Amino acid sequence: MRLAVVSPFVDRRHGTERALAELLERLAGDYGCQIHLYAQRVEDLRLSEPRLARSARSTKSGAIYWHKVSSIPGPQVARFLAWMFFNGFLRWWHTTLGGASYDLVLSPGINCLHPNVVIVHALFRRLKELMREETQDRATHTGFFRRLHRRVYYGLLTALERRIYTDPKVTLAAVSRRTAGLLQRYFHREDVRVIPNGVDTEQFSLAARLARRPEARERRTFHEEDFVLLLIGNDWRNKGLAFILEAISAIPALPIRLLVVGNDNAEPFRARAAQLGLQDRCRWESSSPEVLDFYAAADVYVSPSREDSFGLPVAEAMACGLPVITSVFAGVADYLHDGVDGFVLRDPLDVQALSQLIQILYSDGDNRTRMGSAAARTALEWKWDRSSEAVSRILTDLSVRGKVSRL
Repeated sequence: MRLAVVSPFVDRRHGTERALAELLERLAGDYGCQIHLYAQRVEDLRLSEPRLARSARSTKSGAIYWHKVSSIPGPQVARFLAWMFFNGFLRWWHTTLGGASYDLVLSPGINCLHPNVVIVHALFRRLKELMREETQDRATHTGFFRRLHRRVYYGLLTALERRIYTDPKVTLAAVSRRTAGLLQRYFHREDVRVIPNGVDTEQFSLAARLARRPEARERRTFHEEDFVLLLIGNDWRNKGLAFILEAISAIPALPIRLLVVGNDNAEPFRARAAQLGLQDRCRWESSSPEVLDFYAAADVYVSPSREDSFGLPVAEAMACGLPVITSVFAGVADYLHDGVDGFVLRDPLDVQALSQLIQILYSDGDNRTRMGSAAARTALEWKWDRSSEAVSRILTDLSVRGKVSRL
């Protein structure tokens, strides 16, 4: 099967892109798909010879070819519009003038106008609703032009979601039951397949985390008595960072350190941390493909998400044997057992409840160990092989159906 896969970038620094990398390698290696990846940037992915990628007509199965899409500098709206145009033009060039043909076009999210299959990792319709609700939390306030830009960007994405997700010819696969429910609620799609993300339990494990723990903490000057909370992600507003800061400030006697990882705008949160007297307790780091190093430095993973289609770092932290705190608005919460292998907040805005859970995990080391062990056992059920098999079945069914319809 020849697939055109459209994604701005693929790497192992970010959850959604890491999930795509895992999927593509398995579709190519285990199911013999020939994948033509249209992307602006690709890192840490096993690609076939660059010279062969110049021709979109290659017949080699089990290969991943990268066709580099041009990009422009500027605000996100302009870059997104350029991305949509350039990747569409390049695929048109290959199929119309280059003699290439693809069985299906696969897109993780809104990346092209005419996909056959979309794996839905985020819903901008929901994020737009949350943006409108942001009136009280001063830590999330930004400048006028930044707010205007975000409003325009989200408006564009929600319009494209409405066009693409309501098209019955487009097959939708959601990464959680929560996301499938939102697709039904917003776009009346009752045929959405649910394919949860997986975890590489060979890379992310309790033994691997403990082996790296001393060096990971020493490099960050974390002391043994420090109780380190970890948050990984790029949308810190929706990940609940402001409420984590509030919860830490409510329990000043505990030796808590906070490690925040991602490429979001840190300035509003740094300012809020300074207001709360927490600036010396917080450490800010950029995303890295060495994700295990972040889990190794932590004692608890905490993400009281206001909205998260799945929450891959939660699942990876669990595989590493870390206790986790998340919320019912994270898709991964569907697969947790509250109080057994993690804590699930009913209300992510409840700072008091969050601070109490942090206190419980800090004060009871035995319970923390039991919960981490239970989390690691639960994560063993989440395999990328299962996810890739489910996606492969969808692609095969659609490909066969398309070939029959052309007879």
